[in-house]
Amino acid sequence: MNKLLTLTLLACTIASTTPAFSQGGRGRGGRGDGPQETPASLKDPVIDNFVKEETTNSQLQQLAHELFDGIGPRLVGTPQMDQANAWAVAKYTGWGITARNEKWGEWRGWERGISHIDMISPRVKSLEGTQLAWSPGMGNVTSVGELVILPDVEDSVAFQKWLPAVKGKFVMISMLQPTGRPDYNWEEFATKESFDKMKKDRAAQQQAWAARIRKSGYTARTLPAALEKAGALGIVGNNWSAGFGVDKIFGASTKKIPTIDIALEDYGLLYRLTESGDHPRSASIANRRKEA
Repeated sequence: MNKLLTLTLLACTIASTTPAFSQGGRGRGGRGDGPQETPASLKDPVIDNFVKEETTNSQLQQLAHELFDGIGPRLVGTPQMDQANAWAVAKYTGWGITARNEKWGEWRGWERGISHIDMISPRVKSLEGTQLAWSPGMGNVTSVGELVILPDVEDSVAFQKWLPAVKGKFVMISMLQPTGRPDYNWEEFATKESFDKMKKDRAAQQQAWAARIRKSGYTARTLPAALEKAGALGIVGNNWSAGFGVDKIFGASTKKIPTIDIALEDYGLLYRLTESGDHPRSASIANRRKEA
């Protein structure tokens, strides 16, 4: 799919409304109690007009609403990026500024469809999750299967022996986070001793998980493709962003099976059930709407 990129930016028009301070004010580390008047000899009418426009006529809220709420995420290759390009050109044109779209490269078209992920055993629970960008979809088929956790094997030879076990299963490839609270929340509410212990335990857990992947003979980037080739039903991960309820969503490396990110709390639930031998089963509908 051919994509168009707008050559100009809206950086100047989407300005913040933070008041400007002189060098003596707090905004620049000065000792004053607030904004201080700039000496008349240093005033510049052009700069004054910039400041006035920013502080009294900011379009930030409206522009952000149109772009972020109305159009939404603008992944390369999606209709939303085309819409954003057209939106930017229309804005410039409306302001009397000449702008146009230019072709830049060839991109694989993709549009996020409906992602619906449920745990159906040992109890029923709808899970919070979504497809990674460019993830293959499932069409109108609902895939149902058990989950398995990436094992801690001795070496790549042992991993190859284990690999056939993923056939027809969803494979969990992320470590179980020890906490869903960001560090600043621990600093505010935990004792120093408990916070230090959590950080030490977490660091050891992260090192152990990195070693687990390394011993498989693959990297975090190449592992999903190997699992796909071995017949896995889908790849399940959690890329926690160290804040309340936020994950990083990057691109999928699988070609035929979906790669999904499950939010931290639900991923932890699935992980613990799988680890304890309760054999949770998941039903997943990951349906992209368009690819070209």
